[in-house]
Amino acid sequence: MRTDIENTLLNKILDLPSIKNHVLTWQAEGQKVVFTNGVFDLLHIGHLTYMAKAAELGDKLIIGLNSDASVKRIKGDDRPVNDQNSRAALLAALFFVDAITIFEENTPADLIKTLLPDILVKGADYAIENIVGAKEVLANGGEVKTINFVEGYSSTSIINKIRNRT
Repeated sequence: MRTDIENTLLNKILDLPSIKNHVLTWQAEGQKVVFTNGVFDLLHIGHLTYMAKAAELGDKLIIGLNSDASVKRIKGDDRPVNDQNSRAALLAALFFVDAITIFEENTPADLIKTLLPDILVKGADYAIENIVGAKEVLANGGEVKTINFVEGYSSTSIINKIRNRT
């Protein structure tokens, strides 16, 4: 019987001091820590492909997840569709995601400066010099990578498709 599933998922969702300790431990063990961030509302194949490719770049994948309040500021009052706890739990269920932390700011700049991952990843729609936190990661000896998105998939397009059917 799978009695530990809930604890396993919840143990991946960490506050900032806890995730910082994990990063320091992993890096001390010689493991490469990869960081990416996003809203990840209405999880879809584009998200899965993106995160799986990010995970392949290192040993541990951390996801910085926008809080509900930051999503509302960025995307409007009707977002997110799924609350931050639901979005975090879905991400925690993915075997290639090692840790999730929720951030309140509009960007993960402070989070990245605190964690200093070995590899910072964003979508290829960003130029490396415009990626939040890139300067700090590079100055710390890390790398910044971009990953192409899967064409035709976005939470916004899914939401619009649903709205047009009703």
